Amino acid sequence: MTTNDSFQSAELESYIINHTTPEPSFLQQLFRETHLKTTKPRMLSGPIQGRFLTMLTQMIQPKNVLEIGTFTGYSALCIAMGLPENGKITTIDYDVEIEHLARKYFACSGLEHKIRFIVDDAQKVIPLLTESFDMVFLDADKENNLLYYEQIMQKTHIGSVIIADNMLWSEKILQTGHHDPKTVKIEEFNNFIQHDERVENVLLPLRDGIMLMRRIR
Repeated sequence: MTTNDSFQSAELESYIINHTTPEPSFLQQLFRETHLKTTKPRMLSGPIQGRFLTMLTQMIQPKNVLEIGTFTGYSALCIAMGLPENGKITTIDYDVEIEHLARKYFACSGLEHKIRFIVDDAQKVIPLLTESFDMVFLDADKENNLLYYEQIMQKTHIGSVIIADNMLWSEKILQTGHHDPKTVKIEEFNNFIQHDERVENVLLPLRDGIMLMRRIR
């Protein structure tokens, strides 16, 4: 989920995109259709974050990836593009109203064999998964980030990479005084991760903020 494209100027963002490997046409089409047919297209990962996810996956070469929060499938496809031939991503989302859009692009991408799409409540599904995941992308309801995180820790191992999106929340985490509930929960999550000795972490100012973690215990 992404609330804005960048903290940089439009000119700088355009320069970044023009100096980044272009996304394939099916992702461009998914981007357009998401903006035309959904009420919250800002939740979609864009081309900069998408290429980052693809390249990160290519470097890690995970066999099993978990994504919490599918939306229309853009980030799942970006990750699937970077997977080795025997790699698989399990992506979970409860929204049945946009399921068809994700499945449509999973099928036309040629990557469907690498994607397991589960339409259900992730909090209920994750404890039932039997795999150990090498990489996790957390991009669901922010109020439950800590709950998902503890579930994730039961399904990962030393060396696993965990990525949490929207950790700057349009810079609302810098506001003083009273915060809205989502901002409070994001700030709690960031502070928890900073002091969790099970991981090492870096908060990247990429789009709406990506917390990148590597499990060390």
